[in-house]
Amino acid sequence: MTMTSTPRRYHITTFGCQMNKADSERMAGILEDMGFKWSQDPNGADLILYNTCTIRDNAEQKVYSYLGRQAKRKHENPDLTLVVAGCVAQQEGEKILRRVPELDLVMGPQHANRLEDLLTQVFDGNQVVATEPIHIVEDITKPRRDSTVTAWVNIIYGCNERCSYCVVPNVRGVEQSRTPEAIYAEMELLGKQGYKEITLLGQNIDAYGRDLPGVTPSGRHQHTLTDLLYQVHDISGIERLRFATSHPRYFTERLIKACDELPKVCEHFHIPFQSGDNEVLKAMKRGYTHQKYRRIIDKIREYMPDASISADAIVGFPGETEEQFENTLQLVDDIGFDQLNTAAYSPRPGTPAALWEQQLSEEVKSDRLQRLNHLVAQKAAQRSQRYLGRIEEVLVEDQNPKDKSQVMGRTQGNRLTFFKGNIDELKGQLIKVEITEVRAFSLTGEAIF
Repeated sequence: MTMTSTPRRYHITTFGCQMNKADSERMAGILEDMGFKWSQDPNGADLILYNTCTIRDNAEQKVYSYLGRQAKRKHENPDLTLVVAGCVAQQEGEKILRRVPELDLVMGPQHANRLEDLLTQVFDGNQVVATEPIHIVEDITKPRRDSTVTAWVNIIYGCNERCSYCVVPNVRGVEQSRTPEAIYAEMELLGKQGYKEITLLGQNIDAYGRDLPGVTPSGRHQHTLTDLLYQVHDISGIERLRFATSHPRYFTERLIKACDELPKVCEHFHIPFQSGDNEVLKAMKRGYTHQKYRRIIDKIREYMPDASISADAIVGFPGETEEQFENTLQLVDDIGFDQLNTAAYSPRPGTPAALWEQQLSEEVKSDRLQRLNHLVAQKAAQRSQRYLGRIEEVLVEDQNPKDKSQVMGRTQGNRLTFFKGNIDELKGQLIKVEITEVRAFSLTGEAIF
């Protein structure tokens, strides 16, 4: 299998979280540096890459369904290159090859920056599996960004937490923080390229810096997320800063105070709580109580009363009783989230909870998920009411695909907002918008020029 003088075409399908999407952008950048061109149609591509997620079983099964179709194509076209990257690749390793022997490359998330080297081995006629733990070297590749307005910047890879339901530490490796200098340089370049909003990413972003050397005279780590926000805040061209995903165990008042003091940091916080019951949280090995979680939210609202709060929650965890589930409902009702990502518990290979005997039936999990989602929509709709009649600053990101006369963007609080406008004139602009219509998870308004 060799590269030809005619540009080959690639297609990437991404499953899962923002970390995966950021990894996909970097791998796309590597492929384009290698001379590949993007193909919107996977069936018109010479290289197919699936960047996979193993948090939920249905995402994993969807990957195998897609692979089955492309494996048939490879029998007709032996020059087709098939790659599986991401968390399923890391979790399954060589076992994927027994199920899909047509694959050319299986690579874990830690190897995303090595894509060119690995493909060179493939083009030399090798079938390659790269899932061994490595130290992630500083990434100097140029991502192919999906947006020209907003961008993700990884600041910490991996996770040292050992939640009993989660595969992330197994598939993404131990925590590895990038240096502040490398992060600053990437963001400075993005500012020069015209990007307006940066989201700093980490599986457990509040852990940033604790693996870097240095201690302050007061005894804390020299490099923290709080310190990083102060360091990158004034980069020219960047108008907004966000960060995700936070862990309640490490979320500090010092960080909250910094977000209040720094005008570019958006007043939007994504802090998963997973369960509103302390016994379930203990079984999950989350390391906090629902009372501590509420204190964090109270402190955020003390500094920033209008802040938007989003989170993740799991229902149907092994052994969860009806009373324990109702504690989750109570937490959601008390806090009133702007958005909540919900999921029924899904046993994942290699996690302790998957082996426990007290698994709940799919019927019970489905019922609880429906009840939670109903409450989430109700509370989100209530939270949206505060926007009606207000003037919000919206960063215009793109055209509304359902109404070409409208553009769309997000408020500082991360509410998706639509209004009439010309995308060619407004893309990347911060526009004042009077909100005239509110829904649970989006807004409509009129621009004020």
